[in-house]
Amino acid sequence: MLFLGEYRVNFTGQGRIVIPKKIREALGNISTFTLTKGFDRCLSGFRNEDWEKGASDLMSNSILEMKKVEMKRHLFAGAITTDIDDQGRIIIPKHLVEYAGLTDTEAILIGVGTYFEIWNPQKWKTYSIEVEKNIKKIATEE
Repeated sequence: MLFLGEYRVNFTGQGRIVIPKKIREALGNISTFTLTKGFDRCLSGFRNEDWEKGASDLMSNSILEMKKVEMKRHLFAGAITTDIDDQGRIIIPKHLVEYAGLTDTEAILIGVGTYFEIWNPQKWKTYSIEVEKNIKKIATEE
């Protein structure tokens, strides 16, 4: 099942949010998943098996490739396995909250197909406007 949609969620405590039902359904019948630093200063959440596969693919590259080393550092240093409680809540660790610039009030979760992202709402709005401009340019060029 793919991760789809955009959801605004409120923090229910320090670093604690409720994962929307549709995102939990896409995760499947599991109570844990991997959360890490994403790109564009957001967080990325993965099914553990998808994370393991991606990590394995990334690890198969030569350590002499500097771009791969940088990506490994970025992704693995911030990665955690987090538990979803019975109410569908998770606690985002402080280092990830700070990385993504999340506040104690709300966040945006978006589905990105094989994973989902957690964004600061203002950063997501700004990013979305830029993407729409780029898409419009591409569409008018063809």
